[in-house]
Amino acid sequence: MDMRSRLTTSMKEAMKAKEAERLSTLRLINAAIKDRDIAMRGEGKDGGVGDDEVLGILGKMVKQRQESARAYEEGGRLELAEKERSEIAIIEEFLPRQLDEAETEKAVEKVISEVGAESIRDMGKVMGALKSKYTGQMDFGRVGPMVKDKLG
Repeated sequence: MDMRSRLTTSMKEAMKAKEAERLSTLRLINAAIKDRDIAMRGEGKDGGVGDDEVLGILGKMVKQRQESARAYEEGGRLELAEKERSEIAIIEEFLPRQLDEAETEKAVEKVISEVGAESIRDMGKVMGALKSKYTGQMDFGRVGPMVKDKLG
């Protein structure tokens, strides 16, 4: 089942179960995907976004909510931080399991050898290959320095 179907099914289930908070978060996800569809149509690409782009959107939404939760905690707004965390939990249901540090390191080493990267100049190739294989499974903000260390 593709991501859109899973989201639609989950939205229907949330409506039937009268889970307002879950439904709200699922609608936000759906709106973000539709925004990306519209942007792609503006670029002349019909057909909508694929599952890999949906995973990218979901990853971005999680990261935004993590930053918001941190800011709310620093400002003493714990109820808002908790709301952001509950949204993160709902969004993460649709993301593949996140790789831990050791698995991420193995994946980076594997891609470096597959691509034949030898120096820091090959970092773009390595990051591109990682993004195509592991979108939604790793935080590329943390992976970048790891790749740099291995190539540098």
